[in-house]
Amino acid sequence: MKEAVPKTVIQMQFIIERRRSIMTFPFKLSLNASTLFPYKLGVEEQIAVAAEAGYAGIELWVRDIDAYLAGGGKLPELRRHIEASGIAVVNAIAFWSWADSEEAARRKGFEHAKRELELLAELGCAAAAAPPFGSVAGVSLDDMAEQFAKLAKLSRGIGLEPYLEFWGRASKLNRLSEAVYVAMQSGVKDARLLLDPFHMYTGESEIEGIGFLRGDRIGIVHVNDYPAEPARAMIADEDRVFPGDGIAPSARIAQLLHASGYDGYLSLELFTPDFNGRTALEIAKHGLEKAKASYSVTAAG
Repeated sequence: MKEAVPKTVIQMQFIIERRRSIMTFPFKLSLNASTLFPYKLGVEEQIAVAAEAGYAGIELWVRDIDAYLAGGGKLPELRRHIEASGIAVVNAIAFWSWADSEEAARRKGFEHAKRELELLAELGCAAAAAPPFGSVAGVSLDDMAEQFAKLAKLSRGIGLEPYLEFWGRASKLNRLSEAVYVAMQSGVKDARLLLDPFHMYTGESEIEGIGFLRGDRIGIVHVNDYPAEPARAMIADEDRVFPGDGIAPSARIAQLLHASGYDGYLSLELFTPDFNGRTALEIAKHGLEKAKASYSVTAAG
């Protein structure tokens, strides 16, 4: 006759399995202001929505800060508003032709960058994105690395970190491997990358490539998802969907980020043109919950 398994053993096995299945969210959450674009909110309203929804940080667009200033706003007042909100400006979205193939365009790009970096420093912003904006088709990765080194020197001298960003549809710097190469060749100490699953998808970067990164070399991660249709060759920014609503391997990305030691910000970046009557706060809260659910990881042991 088969001996029954003691009840205490069964209970212990249940407890062990339950602990293994516990999910944790090891990151911080930020809201990219692009997600709120359909509501045409001013920068102060964007900050207020992000704070009320429960985000720890926000990514502001320089164009919105410029609009605030053009309307009579003052940077010290905006900084006080940010500080009172309790959230941090963890990154800014800007477009500088720092790697353009034309010397004159690059020169203007660096002038543009200096002005905006100084503006962002006054707000206490931590970093700014550095994507391959402009005409970069004829630029070698080595030349791009040289220009990124100059941009990093400028940015760090003002007090911000430049996050090297690759765009899946760019003619150069469109893959994770290219961004890693540029960062390495630049010689910039502790250079950091901006990751985005949408750009990894459109540029055909392998998700497993994240596993080759150290967490401290990742500046920030944009989170979003993408549907199976339109096809990869046709999909556009406005086709992005909330994390978990598409085919992106969000759970695997979360595992790879966590294994790398990354515990920084995941920033929800959508370009949805219309949310069908839902309020900005409803969308911000919904996005926060979707990001938490999609990017949680299984706790060890």
